[in-house]
Amino acid sequence: MFLLICDMSIFNSIVTSALPFLPKWFAKPFARPYVAGENMDEALEQIKTLNQKGFSATIDILGEHTKTIGLASNITNQYCTLYEKIFNESLDCSISVKPTHVGLDISMSEALVNLRKIRDKAKEFDNFLRIDMESSKVTDQTIEIFNQIKPDYSKIGLVMQAYLHRAQSDVEALSNQSFNARICKGIYNESKHVAYKSRQDIKNNFLILAKHMASKGSFCAYATHDQDLINDLLEWIRAEKIHSELFEFQVLYGVPMNGRLEELIDKGFKVRVYVPFGPDWYDYSLRRLNENPKIASYVIGNLLKSA
Repeated sequence: MFLLICDMSIFNSIVTSALPFLPKWFAKPFARPYVAGENMDEALEQIKTLNQKGFSATIDILGEHTKTIGLASNITNQYCTLYEKIFNESLDCSISVKPTHVGLDISMSEALVNLRKIRDKAKEFDNFLRIDMESSKVTDQTIEIFNQIKPDYSKIGLVMQAYLHRAQSDVEALSNQSFNARICKGIYNESKHVAYKSRQDIKNNFLILAKHMASKGSFCAYATHDQDLINDLLEWIRAEKIHSELFEFQVLYGVPMNGRLEELIDKGFKVRVYVPFGPDWYDYSLRRLNENPKIASYVIGNLLKSA
């Protein structure tokens, strides 16, 4: 059994390492578990299925670092259309937007114009807008955007990255009863001068941020696949009697959780799935596959069964 596990691990690593050098069509079956489709109708079908299983969702168009005004405007219009489709189909789904995807790399003013347009559409349909956090290079700008567009509509949230040293001071400055943030560990390759490198340090900071937000009455989305961290959060929630209206759990679409999500729902907790879609599926799915190489053997097995 040990040798079999080792062999599968080696196989998964070989497949994962080889994919970037193979044609995109070859990678598509490996991307499928992590990406809800290449267009919004495909993604919304997946969200409908998630809702039927008891999950909430938030949807994201894959891509970042848009370089032209025309493309940033096009992405903005797609997000506005998504709000309308979500409303018309009565889906339990909000929207998450990366500022660089809608113009922040072009200028702050361009990002503000587009995010205000998205915010106004969220307001029209009484939905929620999450402003995603990217690398530490744009953290200040992202918080500034949040502060500028939130006064005109309350259902806007931010993201706090637990691996950043500055996260505690940011949470302390922003937390109040109207603040809503997703806490995640963080995925960007940051310098040790701005980010914790130890998994334990990141996990500890995650809990510190969650506890501070709860103490201020802020709503917090716990975005993690770390089962031990989920256990620690649940133990603290029970011990401190944290009201379920102050938090939810969040996970990425397609990441295996071995029944844990269904267990959380059965216990009465809200679970929201982050659902990415779009033509820029390739780089995103390779990152997910590197984080979870086991998916390679699952995909090969399924392909062989259907052959």
